[in-house]
Amino acid sequence: MANDDALLPIAILIDELKSDEPLRRLNSISRLGTIALALGEERTRSELIPFLSENNDDEDEVLLAEAEQLGTFVPFVGGPPYAHLLLPLLENLATVEETVVRDKAVESLCKVGSQLPDHRIDDALFPLLKRLASGEWFTSRVSSAGLFATAYPRANPSLKAELRQMYTALCRDETPMVRRAAAQKLGAFAKAVEREYVTRELMPLFTDLTQDDQDSVRLLAVESCSAFASAQSRDDAITQLLPVVQKFAQDKSWRVRYNVANQLVQLCEALGPEVTRSEFMPAYVRLLRDTEAEVRVAAAGKVSAFSKLLAPIQIVPNIIPCVRELSNDSSQYVRAALASVVMELAPVLGKAATIEHLVPVFLVLLKDPYPDVRLNVISKLDQVNQVIGIELLAQSLLPAIEELAEDKHWRVRLAIVEHIPLLASQLGAEFFQDKLGPQCMKSLEDQVASIRDATAKTLQKIAQEFGPEWAKEHLVPQVLSMIKNPHYLYRMTVLSAITMLASIVSQDVLINSMLPVILGAAKDKVPNVKFNVAKMIEKIVALLDRSVIEHNIKPCLAELCDDQDMDVRFYARQAMYACDN
Repeated sequence: MANDDALLPIAILIDELKSDEPLRRLNSISRLGTIALALGEERTRSELIPFLSENNDDEDEVLLAEAEQLGTFVPFVGGPPYAHLLLPLLENLATVEETVVRDKAVESLCKVGSQLPDHRIDDALFPLLKRLASGEWFTSRVSSAGLFATAYPRANPSLKAELRQMYTALCRDETPMVRRAAAQKLGAFAKAVEREYVTRELMPLFTDLTQDDQDSVRLLAVESCSAFASAQSRDDAITQLLPVVQKFAQDKSWRVRYNVANQLVQLCEALGPEVTRSEFMPAYVRLLRDTEAEVRVAAAGKVSAFSKLLAPIQIVPNIIPCVRELSNDSSQYVRAALASVVMELAPVLGKAATIEHLVPVFLVLLKDPYPDVRLNVISKLDQVNQVIGIELLAQSLLPAIEELAEDKHWRVRLAIVEHIPLLASQLGAEFFQDKLGPQCMKSLEDQVASIRDATAKTLQKIAQEFGPEWAKEHLVPQVLSMIKNPHYLYRMTVLSAITMLASIVSQDVLINSMLPVILGAAKDKVPNVKFNVAKMIEKIVALLDRSVIEHNIKPCLAELCDDQDMDVRFYARQAMYACDN
């Protein structure tokens, strides 16, 4: 009886697989692993797998969940010896019309196929692949392209030859969707195929695909370039790929050029710096000056990575003029992409070239009207500091940073506040006091709560950096004086800042300077301030002597425990409990 009760939820799940409601079927399919675990391996093979084979669901969400579940199903059917039982189910899913279902089915087929015993490759996986690749409907042929890289390494020599012939047929299929899938998976297949056949058989296919009438086929062929570069000898790769890439970089379709801009650095790394410097640099400069903004975005985002492959003597005359142009580009997205990487050029160029060529670009980007551009520059300031030194950074960039600290966009102000500890550690205590300190105090009274909270954390980090004595002299008095702010939200921020500084300063400063301010805030008219005092006491009580707790803290909390506001009473009791324990 107990056993029947335990199996009842499983029976319900199995019944839900037959439900008329798609949501119930989806719920049950998503728990196939649980059902299989309860049934056991033998019943899963003899009952659940046949049931799923007969289950002709037409809901894409249900089919997607099934395709995903079956990819992890090998242990539930008894391990690799029985993995072939899952192949017919996944084969059916790989032929459906919905693309995401087919893609997930192919992914699961690759997972299951990699676990098949060797003898099952010939009698189960290969026939399946052959059926898909020669299917009448294009969906099965599209799905087959993703399986070749899994099947090929484990096939015998005669089967390998047949697989290459089948892939050739896919690359020359009359349906553009099939050629697109073949172009997309060609790089992965090239990595699995022996080098001699890559050059002799696959490279002509790649060349044909790069000349396809369809833009979508050509742009997917671009993605295979780096795979072909690593799958061939270096000389063959240079001879055969170089003309293709140079042609792609001037393709009539901007999408193809966009893909080239994204893939170019990987290809350069595969072919080596000599080829990059002599052959690819002109192509890259053309991409940086492309007429389409999307292409310039992709190329601008690779400026630093590409420049690292060049000799410094090539960067200044060829890349820097483009960088200057892009810093004033009409598209904000191009400028943002450039700003996210241009600071990384400083270590590549060295001090003198950075000061002469890059600092003016940084200043232009720091004054950009688009906030994301300014944010991207600020986040990489440390890269420049390592090269030009803090004095030059202060002279050239800090005036712009001070201006950004009062930017109308709150995210920019937040980014400045979050970078102040880094700048402070690099600039030193004296510079912080003169330049950044006043700005920090101003940010404690910012209209945006996130900035006030970030400033409190920033003050804690600065106090840790410069030590308790410095904090006692230069931070604590300024923070405590702000408790008199007429707006209660700012008074709460000050309490938060005091809490964070309490763990860093000496006990003498905590008891004689901070504690009177905290206890004074407990008499505030606003309940939010009072219960924040109670929460704060709970946090700092461990830092105080027992005598201070008994004579100063407990009497204050006793008053708060009798407050009219229920939240104040609640937090006061919690703090009192912390004092007693």
